Amino acid sequence: MSSTTAGLLQVGLLLLALAVAHRPFGDHLARVYTGERHLGVERAVYRIARVDPDSEQRWSTYALGVLGFSFVGAALLYVLQRAQSVLPWDFGRGAVPPGTAFNTAISFVTNTNWQSYVPETTMGHAVQVLGLTVQNFVSAAVGLAVAVALVRGFTRQRTDRLGNFWVDLTRGVVRVLLPVSFVFAIVLVAAGVVMSLESGVDVDGQTVATAPVASQEAIKELGTNGGGVLNANSAHPFENPNGWSNLVEVFLILLIPVSLTRAFGTMVGDRRQGRVLLGVMGALWGAVLALVWAAEAHGLRPFEGKELRFGIPSSALFANTTTATSTGAVNSAHDSFTGLGGGGLLLNMLFGEMTPGGVGTGLYGILVMAVIALFLAGLMVGRTPEYLGKKLGRREVTAAAVSILAMPTVLLLGAGITAVLPSTPAALGNPGEHGLSEILYAYASASNNNGSAFAGITVTGDWFQASLGVCMALGRFVPVVAVLCLAGSLAEQRKVPVTAGTVPTTGPLFATLLAGAIVLVAALTFVPALALGPIAEALL
Repeated sequence: MSSTTAGLLQVGLLLLALAVAHRPFGDHLARVYTGERHLGVERAVYRIARVDPDSEQRWSTYALGVLGFSFVGAALLYVLQRAQSVLPWDFGRGAVPPGTAFNTAISFVTNTNWQSYVPETTMGHAVQVLGLTVQNFVSAAVGLAVAVALVRGFTRQRTDRLGNFWVDLTRGVVRVLLPVSFVFAIVLVAAGVVMSLESGVDVDGQTVATAPVASQEAIKELGTNGGGVLNANSAHPFENPNGWSNLVEVFLILLIPVSLTRAFGTMVGDRRQGRVLLGVMGALWGAVLALVWAAEAHGLRPFEGKELRFGIPSSALFANTTTATSTGAVNSAHDSFTGLGGGGLLLNMLFGEMTPGGVGTGLYGILVMAVIALFLAGLMVGRTPEYLGKKLGRREVTAAAVSILAMPTVLLLGAGITAVLPSTPAALGNPGEHGLSEILYAYASASNNNGSAFAGITVTGDWFQASLGVCMALGRFVPVVAVLCLAGSLAEQRKVPVTAGTVPTTGPLFATLLAGAIVLVAALTFVPALALGPIAEALL
């Protein structure tokens, strides 16, 4: 069997598995966030936290909950890293340096999982399990909560309440992330993923690092986190031992973002609305996959940077999926991809990671883009745009614009300043066009909360640690606040009836309009930078 045939079979199996899981899991997600009954373990959490689970919050209070919880989480994770030397299972690795601890704390709290350190020589098991893994769960649950709050903005009328952040956070962890991660951790162990509290094993006189990998690998992919326990990430045989584990990990990455479209359709009472979003996500994901796969298969050095256990098709599939979501895991060296292939991975992030995007972030990202697309359509036909019965006026469009402009602003400012610093050339692994691509990729990854890296750039200096940390924080929380403001404004409205002038949002016309808006916004914003980096490299 040729590698192309094997790759196509793998893509077919992946799509089949997602199709089978889409309906039941999507409906489960909808029930989780619309049900009124609280589980016993959830009630215990609410009592400890002194939360009234039956009270609801305004958008501003909901946003303060997200920001406050994330700030406290970052502070605790920073302290945990700095105190590593007094924790068990530190293996003599000592306290994490301040710059690295700051960057890592912001990274994991924002669901970015950018790693400017070598995990197996920097982090002990206590920090991995008590700090990083906990944030893998709760940062993903925060994204789910914000997405659900926006959906409530569309479904509710004449109210200033969007639900309770603490309830949504707890339900996301207890009912979604924990049970699925538990099951798939066992699946990964059965596939050969390592699970050990030892620091390493001796193989032919050489010590090979080990860790409790399987338990963290499951939530790393399910929560679209991406930070590996081992430096080689999912290219390491202890994290990703074979083709079947590779397929399972790609499935986990896509499971929640894909199923959320079904949950959205169920919650708004029209499943066609979810299907059209899924269609747009899938079309753009498939188009970039074809681009990356073709570019790598016909490159001058097609196997450079690819793990031979997976080859070009599985490397392209994994890389495309992780950059199209907010995962950041890698099973190959993105820095070794061709100019066109690496440009495709970069383009996935520049779309705003909504194809299909991360856990929660993909859904609320594409809904914000739907608001922008319908606003543009309204300008063309000369009437106030509407979406799901809600008018999109000045306040709604302003909130949507702030959400989509936050990422390009911090990305281009960060990359632009870095490109002109005299110390930057020494940090780059390559000069010229590829070096610029490395800078763009790093700041795109941070600003989009992706976390993957070209790996040809050294980011351990103070400037990179601080600037990338700021980009991660602003790239996560500015859109979150804007999305919650949008949700609050929508919830206050009364639904308007459908008329002959209402743009239908369940057919190919709207799908084309939405996909065009995603591509147009990315093109207008980033084509000059792409032309100087990956496009110029591809033309050489």
